[in-house]
Amino acid sequence: MPASTRAIVPQWAAIVLAVAAGPVLDAGFADRGIWPLTVLGIAVILVSLIGRTVFGALIVGFVAGCSFYLTHISWVSLFLGALPMWALTVLESLFFAVGALAITLAYRWIPRAWPGTAGRLLLLPAVVAGLWTAREAWASVWPYGGFAWGRVGISQVDGPLRQLFSWIGISGVSFVTVLLVAIGIECVRARIAPHAGFDSPAVRGAPIPDGLQRAALVALVASLVLLIPAWPVPIDGVMRVAVVQGNGKAGYFDTRNEGDLLRAQVDATAPLFGQTVDVVLWPEGSTDRSPLTDPYTATVFDSVSRQLHAPLVGWAITERLGQTYNTELLWKPDEGVVDYYDKKHPVPFGEYVPDRSFWEPFAPDLIGLIGREYTPGSTDMVFDVNGTTVGVNICFDIVDDQLLRESAQEGARVIFASSNNADFGRTDESAQQLAIARIRAMELGRSVVNVSTVGLTAVIASNGFVTRQLPWFEAGSLVEDVPLSSVVTPYTVLGRQFEWLVSGLALAALAIAALTLPPRRKDA
Repeated sequence: MPASTRAIVPQWAAIVLAVAAGPVLDAGFADRGIWPLTVLGIAVILVSLIGRTVFGALIVGFVAGCSFYLTHISWVSLFLGALPMWALTVLESLFFAVGALAITLAYRWIPRAWPGTAGRLLLLPAVVAGLWTAREAWASVWPYGGFAWGRVGISQVDGPLRQLFSWIGISGVSFVTVLLVAIGIECVRARIAPHAGFDSPAVRGAPIPDGLQRAALVALVASLVLLIPAWPVPIDGVMRVAVVQGNGKAGYFDTRNEGDLLRAQVDATAPLFGQTVDVVLWPEGSTDRSPLTDPYTATVFDSVSRQLHAPLVGWAITERLGQTYNTELLWKPDEGVVDYYDKKHPVPFGEYVPDRSFWEPFAPDLIGLIGREYTPGSTDMVFDVNGTTVGVNICFDIVDDQLLRESAQEGARVIFASSNNADFGRTDESAQQLAIARIRAMELGRSVVNVSTVGLTAVIASNGFVTRQLPWFEAGSLVEDVPLSSVVTPYTVLGRQFEWLVSGLALAALAIAALTLPPRRKDA
């Protein structure tokens, strides 16, 4: 058997490692937030993939995916039970399996196509990291808009790579994290088995760096990454924001009377009456009826706005031209609605059912629970609040890279992120969403005000740190002078281009390696 086909661990051990890697990988994400454990989880998965057959790689990848997602998104089961959680887990694990196969092939082919120290210690890790990033990118946009939760870059919100978010975003940090892990693995492999994975005489004769040289290489790459500073964010103003967490019974299956949601929100807002603020912010799920069609709700919106002498950014389910929308509203006293934003990224199988006629026979009781079909919005993502451009988004929008970037490109100087987390109780979902909001602040160089019906409601500075936060599942409010900025970060300009670049180069390198090897060497 050629050295390049030899696995570091046998198949059974690789499966055991894959099972163990999932919870370790998840522990780096919020709420635990122990970011080095995600680094360890990546290492365990990569080691388990080296030397696998095609079938073996698919199995290990699928098992690792299931182990991770069943831990990471266990909160899905709190809303609709185990079936939707398992369905989403299996789908994401299939992506994970395909990505795992590509990485296994990279470990098999790249060192043969590009022999020598540079190919083994630099190019191979770059291709592995690019393939990991490509898998995350694919799963984030397809099908039905994708599921961008669980990208390893999100786990690094408090890690030493956090300054890179303003340059290359979540996907870029995913790439760099996996790159550093893969370089470390290759340095260890070179120490344990200097010629493992090399068969040709040219490769066997290539010099292998000694321990000091390998350590110097890792230190050099890590230093180059860590020495990159976060993009500077100059402050060009402040906005005094009143943020209100009503703690109403906003869950889909909560038992409540008509008007309970609005009453809870008003009761939590009332202690602020008489204060001077620039804007009042309410969360998704804070009203029972739309002020566009219900006179009483409109009267309440107007009263709150007048009591605080400021516009109210509120929320409602709206209907126009036979379509239903999840809508953020800008209400001014004595004027009513002057602008609105319809949620662009409604949650598939949560807020609407794509291809309902196809999926309903598989789980008619569950699909039948989703009676309302939200239409994706087409409005812009900004409001003009007394001369200040404010970016707005609703709940699941926060995970969509392009949407949040659009609000900054449209001139937003601060971001308002509204959500209703009542269905997920005290699970990690709210903490994970807050972590993503913190990353958006760093990516875009903007303060982010994250408001929820039940928590976690917080004000986030442009450096990603939380400056104020309300207690979980308690009615309350806060008033904060939120810094404004018009900075344009590299990420705002580049968006997903770095993701496309590293993914495309990795796939191209894998394809070139496959085409340049003799057929017998490509057999898995």
